[in-house]
Amino acid sequence: MSKKLLCIKLIHTIIWAFFVLVIFYILLAGILDKINVYTFIAIGLVVAEGLILLLFGWRCPLTVVGEKYTDDYEIGFDIFLPKWMAKNNKVIFGTLFGIGVVIVILRLLDIF
Repeated sequence: MSKKLLCIKLIHTIIWAFFVLVIFYILLAGILDKINVYTFIAIGLVVAEGLILLLFGWRCPLTVVGEKYTDDYEIGFDIFLPKWMAKNNKVIFGTLFGIGVVIVILRLLDIF
């Protein structure tokens, strides 16, 4: 593995971990009814990330960059995640994000 690909994998994994924490923050803010300005900033960050993925055909821009440094395009070549997690990442965390946003909305409407 080239040093550039290793660097991309490391950066990609750090960014991924950041967004996982942000998604869990949204979910917990809703569950614990601790909604504040940071909750909306977190939602905005995830929506912005979703728009970036949409613009790149549901692929992370770092994946596109990483492809320049390898011939191995196997799932997860560009991030330090187990293959099953890399394959199902959008479904798992998209679902958790959706649940978190729904709970936040229900809390704001005083339904939950």
